[in-house]
Amino acid sequence: MESLTKAKQIGGSIYALIPKELVSSERIHIDDTLKIKVEKVDNMDFLWGRFKGIKKPAKQIMKEIDEGELGG
Repeated sequence: MESLTKAKQIGGSIYALIPKELVSSERIHIDDTLKIKVEKVDNMDFLWGRFKGIKKPAKQIMKEIDEGELGG
């Protein structure tokens, strides 16, 4: 199972919380040994709320991008 989380800091260390749903589904317990793959995800928060006026469905927009119909 995969999950997104935010890096947090305690003292000089950085930690990542494991969401409750993942802990439950993977049956993780205190002192279990875990294998963790770290992959940084670009922060896209700046996009929230910027597309309110778009009237086209996302599928149509993607089609136009693929066909090069949108000018930049």
